[in-house]
Formats: sequence, structure tokens, C-alpha cells
Amino acid sequence: MNEINIRPAIGADVPAISELVNSFAARNRMLPRSEAQVSSVLADFLIAEDDNTIIACGSLVALTVGLAEIRSVAVAEAFQGNGLGGRLVAALLELARERELDHVCALTLRPRLFQRSGFHVVDRWTLTPKIWSECVYCPKFHRCDEVAVLIHLEEPGQAMELSPRWTTLARRVPLPVLRRLGSLLL
Repeated sequence: MNEINIRPAIGADVPAISELVNSFAARNRMLPRSEAQVSSVLADFLIAEDDNTIIACGSLVALTVGLAEIRSVAVAEAFQGNGLGGRLVAALLELARERELDHVCALTLRPRLFQRSGFHVVDRWTLTPKIWSECVYCPKFHRCDEVAVLIHLEEPGQAMELSPRWTTLARRVPLPVLRRLGSLLL
């Protein structure tokens, strides 16, 4: 194994990113991403490469002015267990700081990866911008198995304060109504 390089993704990386992410999506470990979806947020992706081969990826997508989400963190199985996922999360957090974001969240099946970087587990309903923009369209919406994690970049460990009314509303409103509200808010 050569030295692993983490860098911003470029257009030529799109097929490999999509293939890597979708290999995990096929096992229900993350959401799938088409090449078109990857291309539309390519500026938000970082990749890790070994000997010019993409072995890991992740993206940082803005949800609001001060909140972004880390998505699509995938490490090729042959490279897992060596801290590469943590290095990628750290690089994405540095990108968030460069973009002057206040908070970064993620929905994950592997919360410990994020907790080692200073994230803490939160109720997914506190991530209202994420719920309104994407979650309401997910087929797993009412049986979500992902864990919500959040970090405050100025003071790691601080929770983001959102109105409890929005949390209560999102939990009680029927899914079709939530989807309609989400499309109106965007």
C-alpha cells in the first residue's frame, strides 16, 4: 500500500465514487447515489486514493447556511480498519470549517466512526432541515435504522438547539403531509 492521498473529487472520479457507494447501498448499508447525483454535488466530495485508485469517498452537503451533512462515507473493504474513515471524516470537518459552517450532522449506521471525531448522538428529529429536504422522501422514513450524529464546530459536544415545536410536529404529522410541506419549504 502506498501513501493514501485525500483530495477533492474531479469529474473523472464520478463513476468510481458511484460504484463504491452503490456497492454498500446494495447491502443496505447506505443510500445509493447515481452518477448524476454524484456529479450534481461533485464539488462537495473528497476521495481517498491509493496508487491512483479510489478507495474511499465522502461528501459534505450544505443543508442550511450554518449546517451541512456528511454523506456517502464509504471505504473499500480492503482498506477498512486502518483509520481511513476517520481521516476522511476529519478532512470533511476541515472543509466545513473552511466553509465557515457552525454544525455538521450525519445519519449513519456506524455512529462510533463519527463519535471518535467529536460528534454526539442526537434525536434525528432535531435535524429538521435534513428531515424536510430528504428524509420525507426515503422509503425507510418511518422505520429509519440510521443514527443521527451532530457536532458543533466551535465547541465540539454542544448540541444544536432547534425549536421543540418542529420536532413534535415532524413526529406527529402523516407522511404525505410531511412530504408536501417539505416540497413547499424547498
